Amino acid sequence: MKALSHFIRIIDLQSVVVTVLSVAGTWLCFRFEVTADIPTSLVGIAIVFPIVFSISAAYKRREQALSHLASLKAQLMNVYYTHRDWVPGDDTTEETTRARELVTRFLGRIHDYFRDGPHEDDEGLRGIYETISDMSVSVEDLRAKGTPNLSRTAQSIRTLVRDFERMRNILEYRTPNSLRSYSSVFLNSFPVFFAPWFAYLGAEYGRWLSYFVAVFYSLVLVSLDNIQDDLENPFDMVGTDDVNLDIVAEFDGTMIEL
Repeated sequence: MKALSHFIRIIDLQSVVVTVLSVAGTWLCFRFEVTADIPTSLVGIAIVFPIVFSISAAYKRREQALSHLASLKAQLMNVYYTHRDWVPGDDTTEETTRARELVTRFLGRIHDYFRDGPHEDDEGLRGIYETISDMSVSVEDLRAKGTPNLSRTAQSIRTLVRDFERMRNILEYRTPNSLRSYSSVFLNSFPVFFAPWFAYLGAEYGRWLSYFVAVFYSLVLVSLDNIQDDLENPFDMVGTDDVNLDIVAEFDGTMIEL
């Protein structure tokens, strides 16, 4: 049932429109006796290979985003544990509370930034770097209190910036526009252009087969286009395979106070 639910999500109005046009085109070909034995290998050469390449590239970007997010969370925990455990003295409540607030604020801001992107302004980006700046200042405050070995924590902040920027590149730079446009145009137009071939099948094996194949081709090709669209932005939470950045509450629960 879960697989069926995921399949239904990729069937949208675009699928219905292309299917209707394909069936209508097939009916018109029957009406005016237009049939043609079009080579079906065109589908593989012109459509399947490019879209499979695009989907594979989009999936790799999603996996890279997950890897960068895992590293980013690890660096945040290192910053938190530094404030909780490394400060001289018995009472580190103030430092622990400050680190928790910085970590949760950072996660909340990257959640908003990636859900709203790509961006034409830099307001959200400025807020993220303000939080990183506050982390750096907080670490320097620990240094002033005599906390040792802070070079590792400074390195964590540097890695944090690197992981965020790599995730931002994934958000801003997608599949090449020319390839994406090519795939989208042909995926949506092929079922209509193949109407003479569907009519040819009907002349050979019966009209019911023509309409069945027209619907089948339309759903398969447009579904591939929808899958590509879902994977293009792994942060928008539109598709079922997107990266979940709604983790502020979950991550906050992992920051245990002593």
